[in-house]
Amino acid sequence: MNILMKPVNFGDRHTALWRCSQHNPLDMTVLNNCLSIHHRFQLENISHLETNQRAQFTSQAVVSWLVFRLQMLGVAMVTGIAFIAVLEHHFRTVNPGLVGLAILYALSVTNLLGDVLNSFAETEKKMVSVERAQQYIEDVPNERMEGSLLPPPYWPNQGSVVFRGVCMKYRHNLADALNKVSFEVEPAEKVGVVGRTGSGKSSIFLALFRMVEIYKGNIFVDEIDLIHLDLKDIRSRFAIIPQDPFLFSGSVRENLDPTCVHSDSELWSVLDKCHLRRVVEKLGGLGADAGERGKHFSVGQRQLVCLARALLTKAKILCIDEATASVDMDTDMLIQQTIRSEFQMSTVLTIAHRINTIMDSDRVLIMADAHVAEFAAPGRLLMNQETLFYKLVNGQ
Repeated sequence: MNILMKPVNFGDRHTALWRCSQHNPLDMTVLNNCLSIHHRFQLENISHLETNQRAQFTSQAVVSWLVFRLQMLGVAMVTGIAFIAVLEHHFRTVNPGLVGLAILYALSVTNLLGDVLNSFAETEKKMVSVERAQQYIEDVPNERMEGSLLPPPYWPNQGSVVFRGVCMKYRHNLADALNKVSFEVEPAEKVGVVGRTGSGKSSIFLALFRMVEIYKGNIFVDEIDLIHLDLKDIRSRFAIIPQDPFLFSGSVRENLDPTCVHSDSELWSVLDKCHLRRVVEKLGGLGADAGERGKHFSVGQRQLVCLARALLTKAKILCIDEATASVDMDTDMLIQQTIRSEFQMSTVLTIAHRINTIMDSDRVLIMADAHVAEFAAPGRLLMNQETLFYKLVNGQ
C-alpha cells in the first residue's frame, strides 16, 4: 500500500503546484499584451503542462497497476477454490452448490477489497490538500499581534508622526528597504512622498502599519512607540487609500462599514461627499451587491469607495499610496477635492504618482536609495535647481 501511495501523492502534489503556477500568467494577461511577451509565457506554460502530464501519467499508471494486481488476486482466489472443489468432488465430500457459492463470494470479495483499497488511496490523495494548508499554517511566519501598551481611547488625537533611524528589510538576505530613515510630521500637516521606483516610498507605509517589522529604530505616533501596540489598535485607527483599490464580495454597505457600526444616514453622507450617491442608487442602494472584488464598479469608482471608507473612520492619519495613479483626471480631481475639504484637521501622507497632486502640500519628502534625501516645502525645493525634487518635476 505504501509503495502505491508514494507515486500517487507525488503526482497529486505536482498537479496542485502546477495549478498554482498557472494563476500568475493568467493574472498578467494585460501586462503580456502590453509588452508582447506571449511567446515567453507560452513556453513556460508548455513546460508546466509537460510536468503536469508526467505526474498525471505516473498516478494513473500506478492506479492501473493496483487494479491489475487486485484482479490477479481474484483470479488466484477463484483458482484456489476451484482446485479445492475439484479435489473435494473427486473424494465426494463437498456439495456442488457450496462450491458455486464459495466461488461467487470469492469474486465479490475481490471487488470489495478493490473498493476498500481505492477508498484508502483516494483519502490519502485528498490529504495532499490538507498537507499544503498545514504547510502554510506552520511555515509562514505569523505577525506579532500582542502589544504591551494599551493606547488612549481617542489615540491618535493629534496626528504627529516621527521616524527615528528606521531600518527595514523585506528579507534578511536583501538590502535595506529603509536605511536610517528619520523625519517628523507635524499634526494636520500635508506631506507628499516622492521618489523614483525602488526608493522606499511604499516601504514607509508598510513600516507605519507594521506590515513589515522594522529591525532598528522607532516610529512614534503622538509620542507613542508603535512597537508596543497591538496591530489591531494600529491598523484600526489609521486610514489608507491603496493604489490597488480592494472591495469585498458583498453588499455596498458591507464594503463601506465591515464592522456595522455606522448608520445608513452616515453611509449616504460619505457617499455624497465622494460623489457616489447616483452610482450606488443605480446599483440598487446600500444593499446592492458590489460583485466579486467590486466588479460592478469601475476602477475610479472603487477608489472613491475606498475614500468613503476612510471618511467613515474619521482617522487623524490618512495614508494615500499613489491612489490616483490608475484613474482618470476627473476622478483624480474628485479625490483631491474631497481630501482637501474633509481631512483639513488630519495628517495626510501622500505617495505621489502625479507630481502636480502634491504641489500644494505643506512639505514634500524625497526618498532616494532607501533614505531621506530632502524634506522641505515644495516651493523652497523648486528654487534650487540642484535638488532632486526640481529634477523630478522637470523630468531630468
